[in-house]
Amino acid sequence: MSTVLITGANRGIGLELCRQLKKRGHTIIATCRKASPELEAMDLTIISDVDVSDDGSVNKLARQLEGRGIDILINNAGILSVESLGSLDFDRIRKQFEVNTLGPLRVTSALLGNLRGGAKIAFITSRMGSIEDNTSGSYYGYRMSKAALNMAAVSFANDLKSRNISVAILHPGMVATEMTGKRGIPPAEAARGLIARIDELNMENNGSFRHANGERLPW
Repeated sequence: MSTVLITGANRGIGLELCRQLKKRGHTIIATCRKASPELEAMDLTIISDVDVSDDGSVNKLARQLEGRGIDILINNAGILSVESLGSLDFDRIRKQFEVNTLGPLRVTSALLGNLRGGAKIAFITSRMGSIEDNTSGSYYGYRMSKAALNMAAVSFANDLKSRNISVAILHPGMVATEMTGKRGIPPAEAARGLIARIDELNMENNGSFRHANGERLPW
């Protein structure tokens, strides 16, 4: 079985990914800023006080995991706030870039030495980061940060080909979590779809942007 590291593992999609992948027999390393009772109830490795927006925190994580191999890295941690044209909050926009874009970049870069040959990296993004699909505007920070994440993920897909490491860029769907005000599909359903896409990830579909249901999404 594989060793899987999941960021933002204390609730929502991250928590459900931990639950389902553990049931399949994988070894789970769950990282989060603060562990939830639901996460602590699982028999897995929890590393708390991990803030993906902080260089020192991510470097500390890398030191803690020095010498430990990782087969699947799932960059799940993310935040969302609402900014419309008439109410732009640049501090919140910057924060979304720090967490949603630079966070996965920090984590993946810091853990490159842990990734085994043939490893897989999943970036949990959003179709709201699609330029072509943006027909309603608003959500400036979230849309921009996810579009930038998609670009970073494609660069990883190209740069890591020589190590046979493949990259998935995945939209989970509209999921009923705290981030969305509990609107959407259950996290368990989203997690099943994401896991299916990670299962089928290989060098042929490396770097593709897909919905958890398998649909190819426009850039």
